[in-house]
Amino acid sequence: MIGHGVHEHKARSSPNRSGRAVRGCAAVLPGVWLVVAACGTDTSPKPVTFAGSAVGREADVIRRQLERFEAARPDISVEVRATPDAADTRRQLYVQWLNARAADPDVLQLDVIWTAEFAAAGWILDLAPFAPPARDFFAAAIAANRWDGRLYALPWFVDVGMLYWRSDLADRPPATFDELLAQTARAGLPLGFVWQGARYEGLVTVFLEHLGGFGGRILDEAGLVVIDSDEAVRALTFMRDAIYEHGAVPADVLAWQEEQTRFAFQNGQAAFMRNWPYAVALLQDPSASRVAGRFGVAPMPAGPGGASTAALGGSQLAINARSDRPEAAYALVEFLLEPAQMLERAELAGQYPSRPALYDGDRLAGALGVPPADARRVIERATARPVTPVYSELSAILQVHLHRALTRQAEPRAALETAAADLRALLRRTGLEN
Repeated sequence: MIGHGVHEHKARSSPNRSGRAVRGCAAVLPGVWLVVAACGTDTSPKPVTFAGSAVGREADVIRRQLERFEAARPDISVEVRATPDAADTRRQLYVQWLNARAADPDVLQLDVIWTAEFAAAGWILDLAPFAPPARDFFAAAIAANRWDGRLYALPWFVDVGMLYWRSDLADRPPATFDELLAQTARAGLPLGFVWQGARYEGLVTVFLEHLGGFGGRILDEAGLVVIDSDEAVRALTFMRDAIYEHGAVPADVLAWQEEQTRFAFQNGQAAFMRNWPYAVALLQDPSASRVAGRFGVAPMPAGPGGASTAALGGSQLAINARSDRPEAAYALVEFLLEPAQMLERAELAGQYPSRPALYDGDRLAGALGVPPADARRVIERATARPVTPVYSELSAILQVHLHRALTRQAEPRAALETAAADLRALLRRTGLEN
């Protein structure tokens, strides 16, 4: 059975002496879950519970797929635990559940930056006993789901930062930041190049892409803080100078998130935009977009000594470490990650499959709104944000100091040196310093 349970006040099953589950009859009043009376003994296995996004097109897709799963596996029923769509609110709910050592939900949809935190806390299972086919997925997505050498989640779909460019104004997208500045000047549009510069997580992803473009990193392979390197200073200086020296980026972006940048590009005011794949379908709508049919997507440019970099996002599937039915939970994960399910999700929800092989087929071509080869070129440049249990704290530190530099309250080098000192103190305080 597929159903939507109440988040925090679900009537839990308890085993009787025969090992069977005794369930209660329940009545639902607004905001309240009441157990009314015992219904007797239920001999059916406990349902596997799935927690994740269950609104809009995503809800339609997951409902279809769970129905097919139950038809294929009549021994496993599934219940959906609807969660808040806002990522930070969903994470808070997960932390409440898992910190309370709850066995439910069994399968969790995680943001890519949560895996290390949940793994280090002992909240999700090491997937090694299930022998998942890690090589079948994009390498960057698998790397982001490892902690302490072990794989704790599998990528359900991927999200990447990409460069949107006006194909009616240029023959090809810029490969370097210098080319981007030159093309922006030639385009002569009011806003030039727009990106997410408000003091929130989006700013960290934009900086990560500039940082990789100049050859820098936040943490090195040994986990040491290197955000104060010369490469990082050059990247942040370029971002600042693109606003105040070159006029290629409007200062307005320092208060913008994804939707403000999309509207600017969609209304024909910007030549370039850094954004996530969700914008493609909206930009292709001729009834609302002035650039429908006149844009393409490409990898972000690179600077001297660096490489084109795309910040990795997306959702992962993990199993609650205290699940009563881990094998059944993994069977559900395995089903949702099958190629057929990923292709359907791409077609109905526009989400990018995490299996590289799917980008070579014909079916994906009509689903993404852009050529699959172009999408794959971006994904192959994907770079995870630092894989650490304290990523949320690390990001909060970076947001403050990056924004100070971009609003000219601090010089880039001074801002990054202060950020590096704060990050080293964080890692020391949490016992993560190498």
